[in-house]
Amino acid sequence: MMEVLGIDPVAIQLGPLSIRWYGIIIASGILIGYLMSQRTAKKVGIKEETLIDLIIWCVVMAIICARIYYVAFEWEYYSQHLAEIPLIMNGGIAIHGGLIGAFLTGAILCRVKNLSFFQMVDIVAPGIILAQAIGRWGNFINQEAHGGPVSRSFLENIHIPEFIINQMQIDGVFYQPTFLYESIWNIIGFIILLLIRPHLKIGETFFAYLIYYSIGRYFIEGLRTDSLMLTEYLRIAQVISIVIIIASIIFILYRRIRYDLPKFREVKGYYHNSN
Repeated sequence: MMEVLGIDPVAIQLGPLSIRWYGIIIASGILIGYLMSQRTAKKVGIKEETLIDLIIWCVVMAIICARIYYVAFEWEYYSQHLAEIPLIMNGGIAIHGGLIGAFLTGAILCRVKNLSFFQMVDIVAPGIILAQAIGRWGNFINQEAHGGPVSRSFLENIHIPEFIINQMQIDGVFYQPTFLYESIWNIIGFIILLLIRPHLKIGETFFAYLIYYSIGRYFIEGLRTDSLMLTEYLRIAQVISIVIIIASIIFILYRRIRYDLPKFREVKGYYHNSN
């Protein structure tokens, strides 16, 4: 029986230059996430150039920090392969590192530009989780971020397309498509955030995104075989997810008690109260 080959990770080969599906998919997710955010920004009166400026800086810092985060927790390997550190097109970025870099950069820029950080992250939160849903398909192409070994019949019984089943076969072994679980979870989250955002107070869509994403990531991470580990038994992503959930709930309660905040739909234009 002929062996089923996986999808070629190289989309376009131009001489020595390789354009990989991973990069194309990540870039597409960012672009679609931006377009979704731009529509919302326009509705509430935020200038397009303001959002573009913020997103460019945040995306650049997110990619840098996502790679630094991943390399830091895999330093035993990268200390012996220093030339591979900048090769992010081969995979190896951590979403938590990217979120930390993006949100810290956004907070600094909003302060410099006298913008409300919480208004801006409420605008982009649905776009971020949608971009994450799309980006997971880059992991699919690279045959990474998968779960443990399963049978072909297991994959057939969860009714996923044949091309996904074939790509989940690595060196003759089928693996659980955890990338797909997270992508679906994030798409559902995107829809939920769009529905609840008008009714939440400023800043709460952002915290709702953090809570929702972290719940899904906690459980899906437990199925993965390539987790970054804090100790022999503690997965870094799970620990961070728990911290994010608890911290987000505390912030929501604190801001509700401490401040009289408007709902997202009630704010037109720039909301300068940064509480």
